[in-house]
Amino acid sequence: MIVLEEKTYFWLFWIIPAVILLFLLTRWWMKRAQHKFGNPTALKKLAPDKSRFKPVLKLTLYLLALACLIMALINPKIGSRIETVKREGVDIVFALDVSKSMLAEDMAPNRLEKSKRIINQIIDNLHGDRVGIIGYAGSAFPQLPITTDYASAKLFLNEMNTDMVSSQGTAIADAIHLSLGFFDDETKTGRVLMLITDGEDHEGELEEISKKAAEKDIKIFTVGIGTEKGARIPIKENGVVKYFKKDWNGETVITKMNSKNLKDIAEATDGEYVYGRDIGKVVSKTEEFLAKLEKSELESKEFASFKSQFQWFVGFGILFIILDILVLERKTAWLQRLNLFNENERRDAA
Repeated sequence: MIVLEEKTYFWLFWIIPAVILLFLLTRWWMKRAQHKFGNPTALKKLAPDKSRFKPVLKLTLYLLALACLIMALINPKIGSRIETVKREGVDIVFALDVSKSMLAEDMAPNRLEKSKRIINQIIDNLHGDRVGIIGYAGSAFPQLPITTDYASAKLFLNEMNTDMVSSQGTAIADAIHLSLGFFDDETKTGRVLMLITDGEDHEGELEEISKKAAEKDIKIFTVGIGTEKGARIPIKENGVVKYFKKDWNGETVITKMNSKNLKDIAEATDGEYVYGRDIGKVVSKTEEFLAKLEKSELESKEFASFKSQFQWFVGFGILFIILDILVLERKTAWLQRLNLFNENERRDAA
């Protein structure tokens, strides 16, 4: 299997047709200039050793060198086989609140971006665990199924925003209910639902759904985002605040963190609550909490023995550059002596 590590460098191949076009334009301009200067036949006699083929050869060598160096930047890798990788860990599902209240800026830069930073930092400190992502506002939706691919998890996480759910609100119960189907019932690994939210719940049923999670041995680790004093919800366009969110009565909405809800959910599932202002503290508490959980052996199939092949392209690129330097634009003496195309006779006749 071949993997291209840095696909973004493919756009550099556009340089090759640009160089060819520039070469053709230059040759066209030189011919026009020669015609103005004098008779082409007479000019050839003035420079009998000038080769018409060598400039094309030098361009070809240059383009081959350029193509090889671009491929070296792309760095093709070859994987020789598939291996089953075994590791010990737990299953962690991150449930991220993407309701409009998460735009409040009582935590810099705002609650949502703060939450993403917390999750990113937690993922960076995981080893062997599997992760999944749920988003929710007025309803919950699966963002990423449980996987060991941390890079993909962070990519999907960073794309989450408050426009992903049309129905607004904060349905924590829906998020917990959706997480019940995320975990594999066949594996007996530790199960953790990390609920990152301001704790406002507009749907209720938290006590009942928390009991269902506890019955499935899912422990809920809650992270409180925001302040109990609360803040307004700015609505921005191009980074500029246009207005603050208002309710049906035209009053400015003040969104407050409800730490009681989050503490109750954590307590009902033998989980833990932590305030999210200090990211380092959240990560530390998370590591301590995960260390207490029972870990099981998880398997995943991966292509192994990937080897970078860039060095071959670098080597050929350097070789073509050297050849380009060594090839001169005048005719080669030994080729002239071979007289493959009877050039000497034609020149004498002229």
